[in-house]
Amino acid sequence: MTSEPDLLRKLSGINQSAAFNRWAGFEICHVVVGGADVRMDRRPEHGQYSDFLHVGLVAALIDTCCGFAAATLCDHVLATHFSIDCLSPALGQSFLAKGRVVKSGRKQIFTNAELHAFDDGKSKLVAAGTALLVSLGEPSCNTRPTVRTEAH
Repeated sequence: MTSEPDLLRKLSGINQSAAFNRWAGFEICHVVVGGADVRMDRRPEHGQYSDFLHVGLVAALIDTCCGFAAATLCDHVLATHFSIDCLSPALGQSFLAKGRVVKSGRKQIFTNAELHAFDDGKSKLVAAGTALLVSLGEPSCNTRPTVRTEAH
């Protein structure tokens, strides 16, 4: 089994290789087998016309942390289905997306995520989503069912 420091190095390398993630300022801040957290500090160019975080970035944070959670079990994953629910306007100085593998099957990896906004020391849940991913490489996935419910 791969150690958490090795997974963090692997995902941080993948994250830095993605131009969009670098532009947005995504940072992998926590990794466990079957889970990954991605944070982003808010910048002016991240806003939409009402200055809420643009829903494109809301979606990108959720998609990215779901993909990274799946990548802790499997190399080279791709989302085949993705959905988000915006629960509240995304206002904050920083954002944290927490992605978890719900179930890892032989061909598909089911994930979910929450996006929290942080402002003046307060946290607020602003969006939730799910992603279904598949492996693009050799069938090297850990196929045991995985349920992650712990908070950190």
